[in-house]
Amino acid sequence: MNDYKEPWKKIIANALNTLMQKAGAGSNPVTPDQVIAEIPPNPEMGDIGFPMFGFAKTLRKGPPQIAVMVCECLASLKKEYLTTEGTEFHGGENDSCIKTPCSSVFSVVDSSSVVNSSFEAIGPYVNVRLDRGSVAKAVLEDVLAEDFKFSRPGSLAGKKIMVEFSSPNTNKPLHLGHLRNDVLGESISRILAACGADLKKVCIINDRGIHICKSMLAYMDQGNGKTPESENIKSDRFVGDWYVAFNNNLKKETEDLIRDKGLKKEEAEAQAPSMARAQELLRKWESGDPALTELWKRMNSWAIEGMKETYKRTGVSFDKYYFESETWQLGKEEVLKGLERGLFYREPDGAVAVDLSAENLDKKILLRSDGTSIYITQDFGTAINRHKDWPFDQLIYVVGSEQQYHFKVLFTLLDKMGYDWAKNLYHLSYGMVKLPEGKMKSREGTVVDADDLIDSLREMALAEIKEKEREEKVGDPAEVAEKIALGALHYYLLQTSPSKDMMFDPKESLSFNGNTGPYLQYMGARISSLRMKGMGYGVWGMGYEREVGTELVEVNNEAFALLVSDPEWELVKTLAAYPQAIVDAAASLDPSRLAAYLYELSKCFSRFYHDCPILNTGNPELSAARLGLSRAVLRVLKDALNLICVPFLEAM
Repeated sequence: MNDYKEPWKKIIANALNTLMQKAGAGSNPVTPDQVIAEIPPNPEMGDIGFPMFGFAKTLRKGPPQIAVMVCECLASLKKEYLTTEGTEFHGGENDSCIKTPCSSVFSVVDSSSVVNSSFEAIGPYVNVRLDRGSVAKAVLEDVLAEDFKFSRPGSLAGKKIMVEFSSPNTNKPLHLGHLRNDVLGESISRILAACGADLKKVCIINDRGIHICKSMLAYMDQGNGKTPESENIKSDRFVGDWYVAFNNNLKKETEDLIRDKGLKKEEAEAQAPSMARAQELLRKWESGDPALTELWKRMNSWAIEGMKETYKRTGVSFDKYYFESETWQLGKEEVLKGLERGLFYREPDGAVAVDLSAENLDKKILLRSDGTSIYITQDFGTAINRHKDWPFDQLIYVVGSEQQYHFKVLFTLLDKMGYDWAKNLYHLSYGMVKLPEGKMKSREGTVVDADDLIDSLREMALAEIKEKEREEKVGDPAEVAEKIALGALHYYLLQTSPSKDMMFDPKESLSFNGNTGPYLQYMGARISSLRMKGMGYGVWGMGYEREVGTELVEVNNEAFALLVSDPEWELVKTLAAYPQAIVDAAASLDPSRLAAYLYELSKCFSRFYHDCPILNTGNPELSAARLGLSRAVLRVLKDALNLICVPFLEAM
């Protein structure tokens, strides 16, 4: 009801200014921004409540008394308006109860929705009851407008925002953790774009470093010319298997050193022959060894090709890919420049480091003693390249919460290097994802592969379709099952605030009851079935003559004013809240807020559907209005589902 709060905040401010003027209290007029608007806890108390606590000191009266006085002033203003056609009341900077043309004040809603509203003092609150019929008409006209501007609030218009997410390594396939990252980044990007932002989605492919060399080393030792095609394995999974093979061998070597030399685990792992060989491989790759470079290109192409298949499957896309192999040199150059400028220093062993104790951070190594770069080195180069490519107003990194310290260091160092845009960098951190079996791992081969998880969810959904004998009604069972699986997965991953760790329960995510993706998809299919029935009656949509049963009636938007019952009113108010729900999700970078809105909208529609006959009302205009309301819900539902990456289904 945000659009209806703003005009009333102006009106309440105007009434308070009148009271202050009469009492000779206060030198500064009350502005609408100073008026707090709340939703009463009980709908019977009204639709909007305005607490008077903040004005007690100025008016030297108790909040309940002020509430009564404000209502008396509003009654006087309303009476004056009703006897003066074409004028309305509002509060300007220095005026009190000044009459001005309606259009200059009520630019968002029809003035009748205000004039026909009622108000009363309930304790320290001024509570307003909106005129249901006029509000319903205004809201549904907005929702059903052809341009659908209603769903695009424009709060970020003109702002250039870059979002980095996914950030996979090319030594393994995407896993459940990536799926949370991917859907969070994709959803946030869609939400920000819906608010008018000029949005660019980017992905950094971590295609170099010691982890890549581990996969390469295992393949060199054991691969024997095998390929994904020869083994009939998805290409990124093929590469990941070699990473697992390396770590299995490293584990054995580490255990041997612990047993034979009494070393601690970290010492044994660092001294293991496989680790030394991997470090040497990295040095040779960075020096440009031709044979290693060729193998590196081949294995990376396998990994990236497989990842892109998963991105396509899950509806994730990027405007540009960046590759660590193309930016690490620039990052290394920036470190050496910083060394020359005295920002960094050399350790006795030759490593380049920085002391950040003045910033309440620790010492950080930026280049190893052998001259090779580390993770943060390439981040310097990548960030600088991105700003050169597309000077952003904000860059959002979607990365797990375990990297919070890393990004504090990164942002601090870029600022020390003199990049003023470093203040516009933001780390959107998210919590760990676990399965009932425990935390995900990739080093030991127990990683939860993204494709395997989706396959499992799809098979579970397909079994449900077959059990309910819905194969013919849904059309293509396999395709529908895939969309149900993605809806279940994405909604479950987004309904929890990003900052929290979460337990992913596959069975619970697929439930058709409760706060789940399939429940929302079912609601969309249910309303879509109404559309077919309504078209048979000739009343799906408004604005021209339609046949209702055997009667030909003139149906227009005025019929929306008939939607005044409690279930209809709650549904109308929930629809009206959609733009603000998008704005809130964008401002907080939290799609769970939009997920919560969608669940509330679906519950409201379910109550409406249960309590209000739609086609068999005995009143053709009321049937048309209720179908129009259903159509509005469907439109918002489809749009919001897209923003949280849940596929819409017309039949389930």
